[in-house]
Amino acid sequence: MPKLNRPLTLSEKIVYGHLDDPHNQEIDRGRTYLRLRPDRVAMQDATAQMAMLQFISSGLPKVAVPSTIHCDHLIEAQIGGAQDLARAKDVNQEVYNFLSSAGAKYGVGFWKPGSGIIHQIILENYAYPGVMLIGTDSHTPNGGGLGAICIGVGGADAVDVMAGIPWELKCPKVIGVKLTGSLSGWTSPKDVILKVAGILTVKGGTGAIVEYHGPGVDSISCTGMATICNMGAEIGATTSVFPYNHRMRTYLEKTGREIAALADEYSDLLVPDEGCEYDQIIELNLDELKPHINGPFTPDLAHPVSKVGAVAEKNGWPLDVKVGLIGSCTNSSYEDMGRAASLAKQALDKGLKCKAQFTVTPGSEQIRATIERDGYAKTFRDVGGVVLANACGPCIGQWDRRDVKKGEKNTIVTSFNRNFTARNDANPATHAFVTSPEIVTALAIAGTLNFNPETDYLTAPNGEKFKLEPPTGDELPSKDFDPGQDTYQHPPADGTSLKVDVNPQSNRLQLLEPFDKWSGNDLEDMQVLIKVKGKCTTDHISAAGPWLKFRGHLDNISNNMLIGAVNSENDAINKIKNHLNGEYGGVPDVARHYKANGVSWVVVGDDNYGEGSSREHAALEPRHLGGRAIIVKSFARIHETNLKKQGLLPLTFSNSSDYDKIRPDDKISIRGLKTFTPGKPLTAVVKHSDGTEETLELNHSFNETQIEWFRAGSALNRMKSLQH
Repeated sequence: MPKLNRPLTLSEKIVYGHLDDPHNQEIDRGRTYLRLRPDRVAMQDATAQMAMLQFISSGLPKVAVPSTIHCDHLIEAQIGGAQDLARAKDVNQEVYNFLSSAGAKYGVGFWKPGSGIIHQIILENYAYPGVMLIGTDSHTPNGGGLGAICIGVGGADAVDVMAGIPWELKCPKVIGVKLTGSLSGWTSPKDVILKVAGILTVKGGTGAIVEYHGPGVDSISCTGMATICNMGAEIGATTSVFPYNHRMRTYLEKTGREIAALADEYSDLLVPDEGCEYDQIIELNLDELKPHINGPFTPDLAHPVSKVGAVAEKNGWPLDVKVGLIGSCTNSSYEDMGRAASLAKQALDKGLKCKAQFTVTPGSEQIRATIERDGYAKTFRDVGGVVLANACGPCIGQWDRRDVKKGEKNTIVTSFNRNFTARNDANPATHAFVTSPEIVTALAIAGTLNFNPETDYLTAPNGEKFKLEPPTGDELPSKDFDPGQDTYQHPPADGTSLKVDVNPQSNRLQLLEPFDKWSGNDLEDMQVLIKVKGKCTTDHISAAGPWLKFRGHLDNISNNMLIGAVNSENDAINKIKNHLNGEYGGVPDVARHYKANGVSWVVVGDDNYGEGSSREHAALEPRHLGGRAIIVKSFARIHETNLKKQGLLPLTFSNSSDYDKIRPDDKISIRGLKTFTPGKPLTAVVKHSDGTEETLELNHSFNETQIEWFRAGSALNRMKSLQH
């Protein structure tokens, strides 16, 4: 490895320890690209469909690294755990059969529906200090709670690693968060990341790993550290990580992993070096940290719980809490459930039930079985709660919500990680707030945002006024975990003779056709399909919820392309002008019309374009429907890489005010592609309909390898050409 001759941060030790060619790798934080060899791949079922379809079309016989598929995204919350799971198995049978058979054929482990949420399963089974894992879900960083470097990527990146090709990552900067003091009372690990999100905003962590350190770390449980790392996705961070300590050792032992002794032996390698340098430092005193609640509509709008009621009144946000939802991949640990149950029990002892609806999502079959055995689940049901399936459910929009009409203004509070407009229930008027499971439970009991459990009183049915005592809960079960049902399918030693079925008539699965190669010429006179105004997350580009069922069928899911984006021309959603016929139509319909008529097109966007999920469909769809370039002020990391992998050009305005010069009816040519080289800007010639022209400079972050993807038409095309 090149001699850096300096103390290293923990994340540097782990990341640089996975370099493909350490001797020749140039390391410069925030500038050079690292070629890495991750240890493992994990995929959730919504993204695994496209990842496995891409792996199949690569022509390789078996995955090169240990890989797993986790069925957690396709189970809709409706009635309760058992019934919802049975319905999902029936409705999604074709997809589950495909993933199960593809896993068996190509050597991928398969966690059946009902096993639990990918990130919880990884924490319980696969993450350990010093491992490097990539997962096809933006909340993969959850594993940082066990001192692991776990990074969310698109499915095409997972295919690289499964194919045994070095995986590329821009050398991350490192943001240090120094924790002092200790957590106590109503303050929980969630409040650490809610506060950090308020400081750094949704893009403050872009291009960086967030590394927590300092004396305050030891006051946080292992699963609490995982909560903090999980929601680091909301600040755009590449991943987040904690240094190895005794809380991690205890968790490893409780989950039956013998690696704890090895971690102890090498503990000096699993913490940052004395005197290492961070690109930015944030200090948080946990003694002074108060419970927080973030929202609505964005996860970085932070409020102390004590003030949110007044802020809501001032802003006209509904104070009545309609539903409180706890659990999810972020907050469904045994400790979370115990602390929430301790509050529910206090209310029950005084004869009170929840005023709001209340749902509980266990993170895994192991958590579900253990909270049933230890009585927490009964307490939740007694207070008025419903225990949902071990799956993502309402957190990702898999929620058949019936208590409010679409468009009806209302408030919900969740212990989830993300609260973009319409994400949970497809209702843009739902004001969703993100907080800890304890605060969700307290607000569900009180029924209003205007309730501070630290100071305010509840009234029992007999008229007695009482205050909730701060929550308490065991970090780990004293009687050990109950594993529940065995839901894991190990791949056979040799799957070469097995078949993977994809029915050509299926409306849910479709084998992939390779994208066309670059023609060798500049891209001339491309139509602006839509000029997007304001926030445009991957939920806006490729909505989840009901669309999840088409994740394995590129043509069908492309009907949701950019249907949530705001058109700058008319402030409308999914209403753009078709410049071939002068009529207005939906974005995917106009794109299809252009493609059918041989017209290439571009999308123009605002800042942090593509923040949110690792959803590679948000890159596949524009490519499939004839898009060639996405030109914006700035990109979110995963989305920018996903676009490159599919042979698109993600470009940024050299001068961000040039965004204002683009008109919805412009034609754009991109020049300089014949001499396309790293670090050298491209040129856009913009033709306005009045006959005038402007020339703009466009920056890109392509390296040599990525330019090869563009020339080949996609990373997958390039991979195939290298095999022959």
